[in-house]
Amino acid sequence: MDWLKFSLYDNASPIMEQLILFHDYSMLIISTTLSVVSFFMFKMMINKFLSSSILENQLIEVIWTLIPTIILSIIALPSLHLLYLMDELLNPILTVKIMGHQWYWSYEYNDFNMIEFDSYMKPESTFRLLEVDNSTPLPLNCQIRLITSSTDVLHSWTIPAMGVKMDATPGRLNQISMFPNRTGSFFGQCSEICGANHSFMPIVVDIIPIKYFISWIKTFN
Repeated sequence: MDWLKFSLYDNASPIMEQLILFHDYSMLIISTTLSVVSFFMFKMMINKFLSSSILENQLIEVIWTLIPTIILSIIALPSLHLLYLMDELLNPILTVKIMGHQWYWSYEYNDFNMIEFDSYMKPESTFRLLEVDNSTPLPLNCQIRLITSSTDVLHSWTIPAMGVKMDATPGRLNQISMFPNRTGSFFGQCSEICGANHSFMPIVVDIIPIKYFISWIKTFN
């Protein structure tokens, strides 16, 4: 059995690494809680002589109220910390504006003389429904700000390996940051049911060293 089918994407950013760690941490707590509760339920089912002190006892009721509160707290605190990190944006060197359309994406690099291009799905490709005619180059090991919006309906720009998922809402600008730390091509798709061709708006991001990114920028000058 290929166990990778049941796991998350290999991380390509610090945020995704933290998301995977939090997922494993939460699943450990949930699995332990499920095992303990299942054990006690099984013991209650096979025990024909129930003690009244177990069914009605003030101390036990206090304990089984406090324990879930403690469990929720040790899950919530790391979760809030991670949410703060995902929203943090420090000195981005690049801003990319992403517009969702029915059914394709358009990109604007406003920091470099307004580089603009559209990205459509390739009808014939090696990776079915995932490849595009114009991928999105981004520099390696750089803080990047992504601004999303839409011209028609609600879309969602998502790259699972980066831990990035941001709604593209008509009439509104949403912002998220990304810090890619691994080169390669990373795939995603629109994560909102935006219409009949919802499954035909793939996303491809090419993470390249910054010197090659600068060379790509110069081709537009």
